[in-house]
Amino acid sequence: MAAPGQNSSHPQFITSHGNREIFGGPSSPLIDDVETEQIIVPQEKSWKNLFVYMGPGFLVSIAYIDPGNFETDLQSGAQFKYELLWIILIASIAALIIQSLAAKLGVVTGKHLAEHCRAEYATASNFILWLLAELAVVACDIPEVIGTAFALNMLFSIPVWCGVLITGLSTLLLLFLQQYGIRKLEFFIAFLVLIMAACFFVELGYAKPRYSEIMKGLFVPQLKGDGATGLAISLLGAMVMPHNLFLHSALVLSRRVPRSVHGTKEACRFYTLESAIALSLAFLINVSIISLSGTVCSSPSLNPDDKINCEDLDLNKASFLLRNVLGKWSSKLFGIALLASGQSSTITGTYAGQYVMQGFLDLRITPWKRNLLTRSLAIIPSLIVAIIGGSAGAGRLIIIASMILSFELPFALLPLLKFTSSKKKMGSYANSFATAGLTWIISLFLMAINVYYLITSFVKLLLNSKLQTVSKVFSGIFGFAAILVYLAAVIYLALRKNRKNTQPLLSSGSELGRVHDNAGIDAETSIYSLPREDIVAMQLPQ
Repeated sequence: MAAPGQNSSHPQFITSHGNREIFGGPSSPLIDDVETEQIIVPQEKSWKNLFVYMGPGFLVSIAYIDPGNFETDLQSGAQFKYELLWIILIASIAALIIQSLAAKLGVVTGKHLAEHCRAEYATASNFILWLLAELAVVACDIPEVIGTAFALNMLFSIPVWCGVLITGLSTLLLLFLQQYGIRKLEFFIAFLVLIMAACFFVELGYAKPRYSEIMKGLFVPQLKGDGATGLAISLLGAMVMPHNLFLHSALVLSRRVPRSVHGTKEACRFYTLESAIALSLAFLINVSIISLSGTVCSSPSLNPDDKINCEDLDLNKASFLLRNVLGKWSSKLFGIALLASGQSSTITGTYAGQYVMQGFLDLRITPWKRNLLTRSLAIIPSLIVAIIGGSAGAGRLIIIASMILSFELPFALLPLLKFTSSKKKMGSYANSFATAGLTWIISLFLMAINVYYLITSFVKLLLNSKLQTVSKVFSGIFGFAAILVYLAAVIYLALRKNRKNTQPLLSSGSELGRVHDNAGIDAETSIYSLPREDIVAMQLPQ
């Protein structure tokens, strides 16, 4: 193996075939003849190594501040002021724990979550999991399309249905960024996150909320009033996104990590720390949105029309509300933040879909085709609803997309928990009994909330529909039969034992992975795992 930082005349690849990665082998590489900008982690022990690991956490944090989260936050603040802030705190802590597991799976094994699913499950089960993961990516893209359309309407008075069509042009932005590799993309996403944070912090400072009440809302749990429980469930369900687990486990493979015991542990520790930094910023943005909405809607100077808007607040109504209460500039700031959220979510969603397809099917298409496919599947229903139902219908479509994501969560979360708790896959890096117990409790709680949200939403939809009684009965029978099938699938994933033995690339003692040491370097301290070429080299072919 070439020494770190030197280029070898014969590039080495980690192939995606078989149960273990093959270093420097003759197998077909994932990407041929690509000069990759390798992100190399220094061997020296230093806190400065954190900056090398910084990046994936910010891409992942976008899912926690996407337009779907914006809408749920606005409704929470408008209806219950600061009372539900503690939900955001709990959800953010749970999200950090779960995302750290996804990062650890990629670092330790050299494979991301979708690839582990393909290796572990039978062909039929793997195909179903792939379809569900693709559906989650499309469902995630719908709020991004509608949110971007609303932002264009706020900033340039473009009709929502025209804005939906224009969002397809964001593909051109993505293609432009792909020329520069993943590191530049990470900086760009971090810049967009900082733009969102700056916009909401400025608006919150101008609105002048009572910070003592905000602190009480964060640390004193309460659920008062009709609809508080349902909205709290929506807040929790909107926080942990299934596609994010696939994305995070893949993005960590873009670093060239020392394959020593210390190097692996340091990578896991620093990835957790950088995820904590990014998710903390996302947490502050969510708190700012709820606090801003709660402060504005509780203002005694609200006119009757604004009070009506606060009763059923969505992304579109929020711009008019802010303009009337705080001034025109606040509506523009909100539009800028919403546009940054929609565009950054588009980029991360596209790459999540790319890794899902590559992992489950061992199939890759060029990123611009992948983006065009995902965006088309999201634009078509968004456009139809925007034309027929207007902005109100588009807002309701965001809620439906959130329900789909809640439905999808167990099919990504359960495999992640099973894999990271398995010594067959993680060796000595498997979750400890305490960690496994904590993560299972958190995950079962989240899944129970999502199932409850799914069932109650279906019942409300059925009761409020204009169908005749007989039609409602048959719809209920088929609907609850589908829910039973869904619960059976979840139970199967939870109880099924792992059967494939895929040990870590390098572990301690007798569990050392297969490594070639051509340069005569001490394997315990100096062996590197080459970064995955399909993760690092995200640019288009020349």
